[in-house]
Amino acid sequence: MNIRSLTRGDGVVLGAAVLLFIASFLDLYSFDNVPDSVDLPMLWGSGPVVFSVVLAGVIGAALVVVARGLPQVPKVAGLDLGQFGVAFTVFAAWSALGNIVDVPGGFDNIGDNASEGAPSPGIGLILALVATLLMAAAAIATPLVPALKGALLPAPRPAAPQPYGAQPPGGYGYPGAQQPGGYGHPQPGQPGQPGQPQQAQPFGGQPQPQQAQAPQAPAGDFSPFWFAVPVPRPLFAEDGSPTPIAELAPGTWYLAVEQRGPALVAQTQDGRRGVLQDTSGIQRG
Repeated sequence: MNIRSLTRGDGVVLGAAVLLFIASFLDLYSFDNVPDSVDLPMLWGSGPVVFSVVLAGVIGAALVVVARGLPQVPKVAGLDLGQFGVAFTVFAAWSALGNIVDVPGGFDNIGDNASEGAPSPGIGLILALVATLLMAAAAIATPLVPALKGALLPAPRPAAPQPYGAQPPGGYGYPGAQQPGGYGHPQPGQPGQPGQPQQAQPFGGQPQPQQAQAPQAPAGDFSPFWFAVPVPRPLFAEDGSPTPIAELAPGTWYLAVEQRGPALVAQTQDGRRGVLQDTSGIQRG
């Protein structure tokens, strides 16, 4: 069950269900002039109220929330669980209203000091009516009201975007960080600056950028590192889609966050992640 798929309306339904459960332990009816030694019945003391209000409301709320969190909602008699849940919440609210309007008698155990009048709804029954009305309203209005259709839990924020081509901040594998001995690291595809040690080059040959093949270490020993590509290369989605989601450009550092066989999972400056299938000739930072 994916809790991030729950909406604000589902949160209201859950809150109403909690309120209904709390109300079930409070007084069902109230009487005038009742002695302190007499315990008034709570909602659990009445079978019709328990089945038609408390259990119907809690079951309805559970069906609504579970149906929202499942990737594939099962159907019963052509209706999905969410529709059954809405029906249960409406039935619970209707039953609670009926118990408020018509309070039955028959409480001989209250005592002789009680008034001659009929009992009135207790705090538990009143809260149960409020909870079931709120629950049914939220279950019905969630697909219709944009404010209730918003996500209950915010999505995780991606990494802060950086200007294209800018050096990433210091950290593991940061290619621009100060190296031991006071030497800096060259930019991707560029030779070192004057005064820095250079690799020996063949006589008359052109300087070559220092390149390294993608590491083939096991996944458990992998450490993220910065890298650059020698030529533009496509970055594919992690789900295996053949359509590229971005293109890695030479002269820019990218962060390798995971090793998948010969391929790398790379992260771009704007926080997008994808699979770099061709890792030949990449330059590590």
